[in-house]
Amino acid sequence: MLVGVPGSGKSTWIENQSWSKSCVHLSSDKFIEEYAVSVGKTYNEVFDEYVKTAAQLLTKRAITTNVAETDAIWDQTNLTVKSRAGKLKLFPCYRKIAVVFSTPDTTELARRLASRPGKNISDAVIASMTSIFQMPSEEEGFAEIWHV
Repeated sequence: MLVGVPGSGKSTWIENQSWSKSCVHLSSDKFIEEYAVSVGKTYNEVFDEYVKTAAQLLTKRAITTNVAETDAIWDQTNLTVKSRAGKLKLFPCYRKIAVVFSTPDTTELARRLASRPGKNISDAVIASMTSIFQMPSEEEGFAEIWHV
C-alpha cells in the first residue's frame, strides 16, 4: 500500500520498480483517467461525476485480485488509519507492506503538481491532506513499513 499526498511520488516510484510489473495496480485515478479520455475531457472535468464510480470499480477489482490471490499494489493517498482499514480488510490473507512517501517541500510539490495537465489539486486540499496524515503502523496489520 502506497501512502502519501498527491505529488509525493507514489505512482512514479512504483512505475520504476521492475518487480511491480507482475502486480495488479489498484488505483482509482486510473479509472478516472481512462473515463476522462473516453469522453474527451480532463481528469478534473470528470472527477466529481465519476469519482464514486471509480471507487466502486476499484473495490470490485480489489476483490477479484484477492480471489485470484494475485500480488497487488494499492496506489492512492491512504493518509489515515481509517482510510487504510477498509482496504486492508479486502486482503485478509496477504502480507501487507506500507510504502510511505514524505511530502516534498512546497516548491517541489507545486512543481510536481503543475506537471500534471488537467489534474489540478488546490493548495487548500493538499494542506488538508497533509494535516490529517497518520503514519502507518504494524498495529494496522502491516508486516513492514518502508520509507521512500
